[in-house]
Amino acid sequence: MFRQFMLGKLHRCTVTRADRDYVGSIAIDSELIEAAGILPYEKVQVVNVDNGNRFETYVIEAPAGSRTVGTNGGAALLAKPGDTVLIIAYAYLMEGEAAKPRTVIIGEGNEIEAIIDEEVPVPGPSMDVIRN
Repeated sequence: MFRQFMLGKLHRCTVTRADRDYVGSIAIDSELIEAAGILPYEKVQVVNVDNGNRFETYVIEAPAGSRTVGTNGGAALLAKPGDTVLIIAYAYLMEGEAAKPRTVIIGEGNEIEAIIDEEVPVPGPSMDVIRN
Protein backbone atom coordinates (compact mmCIF):
# COMPACT_ATOMS: atom_id res chain seq x y z
CA MET A 1 0.00 0.00 0.00
CA PHE A 2 1.18 3.51 -0.79
CA ARG A 3 0.86 6.44 1.62
CA GLN A 4 1.28 10.10 0.75
CA PHE A 5 3.75 12.22 2.74
CA MET A 6 5.12 15.72 2.57
CA LEU A 7 8.37 15.73 0.61
CA GLY A 8 9.34 19.40 0.54
CA LYS A 9 7.86 22.66 1.82
CA LEU A 10 8.57 26.33 1.31
CA HIS A 11 7.18 27.82 4.52
CA ARG A 12 5.81 31.39 4.45
CA CYS A 13 6.84 32.71 1.03
CA THR A 14 5.57 36.11 -0.05
CA VAL A 15 3.86 36.24 -3.43
CA THR A 16 5.74 38.79 -5.54
CA ARG A 17 3.56 38.90 -8.63
CA ALA A 18 0.34 37.57 -10.15
CA ASP A 19 -0.32 37.25 -13.90
CA ARG A 20 -3.82 36.08 -14.72
CA ASP A 21 -3.07 35.98 -18.47
CA TYR A 22 -0.14 33.56 -18.13
CA VAL A 23 -0.82 29.91 -18.99
CA GLY A 24 -1.09 28.48 -15.45
CA SER A 25 1.41 27.37 -12.80
CA ILE A 26 3.45 29.02 -10.05
CA ALA A 27 6.87 30.52 -10.83
CA ILE A 28 9.38 30.08 -8.01
CA ASP A 29 13.02 31.17 -7.75
CA SER A 30 15.08 28.11 -8.77
CA GLU A 31 17.25 28.43 -5.64
CA LEU A 32 14.15 28.12 -3.43
CA ILE A 33 12.75 25.05 -5.17
CA GLU A 34 16.17 23.40 -5.16
CA ALA A 35 16.51 24.02 -1.41
CA ALA A 36 13.15 22.31 -0.82
CA GLY A 37 13.89 19.41 -3.16
CA ILE A 38 11.04 20.40 -5.49
CA LEU A 39 11.51 19.85 -9.22
CA PRO A 40 10.34 21.98 -12.14
CA TYR A 41 6.90 20.84 -13.36
CA GLU A 42 6.28 18.97 -10.10
CA LYS A 43 2.75 19.20 -8.71
CA VAL A 44 2.47 21.29 -5.55
CA GLN A 45 -0.24 22.40 -3.16
CA VAL A 46 -0.29 26.12 -2.39
CA VAL A 47 -1.90 27.27 0.86
CA ASN A 48 -2.63 30.99 1.18
CA VAL A 49 -2.20 31.93 4.85
CA ASP A 50 -3.92 35.29 4.34
CA ASN A 51 -7.22 34.20 2.79
CA GLY A 52 -7.41 30.42 3.28
CA ASN A 53 -7.37 29.56 -0.43
CA ARG A 54 -5.77 26.23 -1.31
CA PHE A 55 -4.97 25.11 -4.82
CA GLU A 56 -2.81 22.68 -6.76
CA THR A 57 -0.63 23.59 -9.69
CA TYR A 58 2.83 22.82 -11.07
CA VAL A 59 6.12 24.63 -10.55
CA ILE A 60 8.05 26.51 -13.18
CA GLU A 61 11.50 27.93 -12.49
CA ALA A 62 11.99 31.64 -12.04
CA PRO A 63 15.53 33.04 -12.32
CA ALA A 64 17.93 32.11 -9.52
CA GLY A 65 18.29 34.88 -6.97
CA SER A 66 15.16 36.70 -8.12
CA ARG A 67 13.22 35.51 -5.04
CA THR A 68 10.16 35.39 -7.30
CA VAL A 69 7.02 33.60 -6.17
CA GLY A 70 4.51 34.36 -8.89
CA THR A 71 1.02 32.97 -9.35
CA ASN A 72 -0.18 32.54 -12.91
CA GLY A 73 -3.47 31.87 -14.68
CA GLY A 74 -6.41 31.16 -12.40
CA ALA A 75 -4.06 30.88 -9.41
CA ALA A 76 -3.45 34.63 -9.74
CA LEU A 77 -6.99 35.10 -8.43
CA LEU A 78 -6.23 32.95 -5.35
CA ALA A 79 -2.91 34.46 -4.22
CA LYS A 80 -1.93 38.05 -4.98
CA PRO A 81 1.27 40.04 -4.39
CA GLY A 82 1.92 40.46 -0.68
CA ASP A 83 0.06 37.28 0.33
CA THR A 84 1.91 34.72 2.44
CA VAL A 85 1.81 31.16 1.09
CA LEU A 86 3.02 27.68 1.96
CA ILE A 87 4.12 25.60 -1.03
CA ILE A 88 4.11 21.85 -0.43
CA ALA A 89 5.19 18.89 -2.56
CA TYR A 90 4.17 15.35 -1.64
CA ALA A 91 5.48 11.88 -2.43
CA TYR A 92 3.90 8.45 -2.41
CA LEU A 93 5.89 5.94 -0.37
CA MET A 94 5.51 2.23 0.18
CA GLU A 95 4.91 1.06 3.70
CA GLY A 96 8.24 0.53 5.41
CA GLU A 97 10.01 3.32 3.49
CA ALA A 98 11.20 6.39 5.37
CA ALA A 99 9.82 9.80 4.54
CA LYS A 100 12.51 12.50 4.57
CA PRO A 101 10.63 15.80 4.46
CA ARG A 102 12.49 19.06 4.10
CA THR A 103 11.02 22.36 5.27
CA VAL A 104 12.61 25.57 4.07
CA ILE A 105 11.76 28.49 6.36
CA ILE A 106 11.41 31.66 4.32
CA GLY A 107 11.95 35.13 5.75
CA GLU A 108 11.64 38.69 4.56
CA GLY A 109 12.30 39.19 0.87
CA ASN A 110 11.83 35.44 0.28
CA GLU A 111 15.28 34.76 1.69
CA ILE A 112 16.04 31.33 3.16
CA GLU A 113 16.27 31.55 6.96
CA ALA A 114 16.60 27.87 7.84
CA ILE A 115 16.31 24.37 6.43
CA ILE A 116 14.83 21.60 8.55
CA ASP A 117 15.39 17.99 7.50
CA GLU A 118 13.47 15.25 9.26
CA GLU A 119 13.19 11.51 8.88
CA VAL A 120 9.84 9.94 9.60
CA PRO A 121 9.45 6.15 9.59
CA VAL A 122 6.48 4.94 7.58
CA PRO A 123 4.77 2.05 9.36
CA GLY A 124 5.34 -1.20 7.54
CA PRO A 125 3.75 -4.61 7.84
CA SER A 126 5.82 -5.42 10.93
CA MET A 127 5.14 -2.12 12.72
CA ASP A 128 2.06 -1.36 14.80
CA VAL A 129 -0.11 1.43 13.47
CA ILE A 130 -2.09 3.51 15.96
CA ARG A 131 -5.42 4.67 14.60
CA ASN A 132 -7.85 6.99 16.35
